[in-house]
Amino acid sequence: MSEGADIEQVSSGIAELDTLLHGGLVRGRTYLVQGVSGTGKSMLGQHFLEAGVRNDETAVYIHGEESKADILTNARQIGIDISETEFLDIGPGSDFFAEDISYDLVDTADVENERFTQDIKEVIENVNPERVLIDPITQLQYVERDEYQYRKRLQSLIRFLRDYQVTTVATRTVTSASGNETVYDDFESLSDGVVKLILDESERRISVPKHRGIGQIDGTHGLEIRQDGLEIYPQVLPTHTDREFDPSLLSTGDDAFDSLLGGGISGNTVTFLSGPTGVGKSTVGAAILDGIAEQGGRILAYLFEESVDQFTHRCESLGIPITELRDQGHLQLAEVEPLVQSGEEFGHQVVSDVETNDPEAVLIDGLAGYRTAIQGDADRLVHRLHGLTRVLKNRGVATLITDQAEDITGVPKATSTNTSYIADTIIYLTYVELDGELARAIGVLKKRLGEFDNRFHRFRIADGHGLDIAGPFDQVHGIMEGTAFERSAQPGNQSPPDG
Repeated sequence: MSEGADIEQVSSGIAELDTLLHGGLVRGRTYLVQGVSGTGKSMLGQHFLEAGVRNDETAVYIHGEESKADILTNARQIGIDISETEFLDIGPGSDFFAEDISYDLVDTADVENERFTQDIKEVIENVNPERVLIDPITQLQYVERDEYQYRKRLQSLIRFLRDYQVTTVATRTVTSASGNETVYDDFESLSDGVVKLILDESERRISVPKHRGIGQIDGTHGLEIRQDGLEIYPQVLPTHTDREFDPSLLSTGDDAFDSLLGGGISGNTVTFLSGPTGVGKSTVGAAILDGIAEQGGRILAYLFEESVDQFTHRCESLGIPITELRDQGHLQLAEVEPLVQSGEEFGHQVVSDVETNDPEAVLIDGLAGYRTAIQGDADRLVHRLHGLTRVLKNRGVATLITDQAEDITGVPKATSTNTSYIADTIIYLTYVELDGELARAIGVLKKRLGEFDNRFHRFRIADGHGLDIAGPFDQVHGIMEGTAFERSAQPGNQSPPDG
């Protein structure tokens, strides 16, 4: 690339990786892909070569650990065709093990590195490739006498490849699962870009810490190895929108519930339905969706904790017509397996579904499953959920999220994690023990837009009747502290129940 020439970018072979790289690889530059064994480094390089072959570019695969036959066989298993690629094997052949070869007059390293250098030089000059994969680059390290010689060899190789305008991807195996170990070859500083593949407790991640002159999308992102190769899921990030803010309300379909909420659920806002296990969060969410659907609205619901069949059976036994809503096209249900999908993959699924269906509301049931999808990382949970909900708000979608509290009674925290700032509205459901009986209470703890009833109300969930909200607990105090008691007949005298 001549001095002052315009930068030309080429595809890495994976569109989502090109997104992380702000458009793709830069032609004529060298990139390092590193990670522990089994993270997909060679696979990423093969996607890179295949993209070149499909674009009628010449490509060279310099390999040192697998034979050409094994590479082609394994690539075909995931649908990658690199048969038109030129192969150069710089690994030791089987004769190295079978024969007794010795060098009496010269150093073995001198013989090997000169052979490697000459072989690479010849294949580049003869083929004049536009893309090269060196898998792994550490094969060169094995034949150098020391760190100084290896660094010189790398610098010389990178300059040689750049002179020929070759876009190069080199792989390296590290021993740290995070991909952050420091190794002595210093290839990261010599490379124009670095891609790290991470495998931590069976969770795969990808990051691009460096892309010289272009920049990259920082942070870690979802990575999966599937039957068609590598799949990358960048973080779902909100973008600027000129969409006009619409403060209109979506009715829940229940007058008492609407009254409690000051008129209904606000569009393009985020509502948390929080409370202990079994109190009815999912049912309340389903009742809200039913009310929106009755007015002709479309809803998407994602189930982390139940199957579609179980959710349907349970709701219909309560009088919520899930099957009918689905048949009419008002409701789309999807099961989410958090141990299979990353948080980023789920986010992309939601955004794609929203673009296709243009719904009025989305239900995420529940937050604990979403947290499992991102391996319990609390900070990443907040960041990913913030990005996803901002995208949905920008599209005018009302988002409902169910969240499980640890305590059976009281209101210890508004949300189970530090995500309460994301919520525009927080509806809290809890249990109240009075006179030896366990009652359910529902109240609005927060609503950014408009007025609401700030009292806790009794509610029940009954077969065939769904959600039934009764009057407020006017004479009951201490519900939020978990020590509810009724005010005595004498003003100013309060006595908690026995025990």
